[in-house]
Amino acid sequence: MGIMGTAPQHEEEVGGQVRRLALRNGEIERFEAQYTPFGVFELWDQLTGRRNPPQARHVRDLVALALVGGGMSDRAADELVASLPPSQNFALRGIAFRALGTAFLPVEAEDAKKPDGSHSPGSSDPGDTMPEAESETSSG
Repeated sequence: MGIMGTAPQHEEEVGGQVRRLALRNGEIERFEAQYTPFGVFELWDQLTGRRNPPQARHVRDLVALALVGGGMSDRAADELVASLPPSQNFALRGIAFRALGTAFLPVEAEDAKKPDGSHSPGSSDPGDTMPEAESETSSG
């Protein structure tokens, strides 16, 4: 058995191919250095609907950095993401949400995926994954 099958991984279809994504501290720090004072937690709040929607450049750059963290070269990741048309921005937003979610909450993000590796219906829209503002059990 190879070691690839033993490591936890997050994979998404980007540019027509399934690719490995990982956001480690280095990639997160690169994002924050590029967009100071805007930080990754503010982007998380935007992706989860707690703030105004994120800018496409932030989403695209985070996806590119996640591709780098997954093993792709900087140049290849930049070229791949830049080659994607604006019609891919909503899909990239979902990918950025799941990549960042996997970095922050690895178990919860991977549990959202089906056992066959597919995603729940509507999972490309981060708003669909948000919990209700009040749970039914909290009333009373």
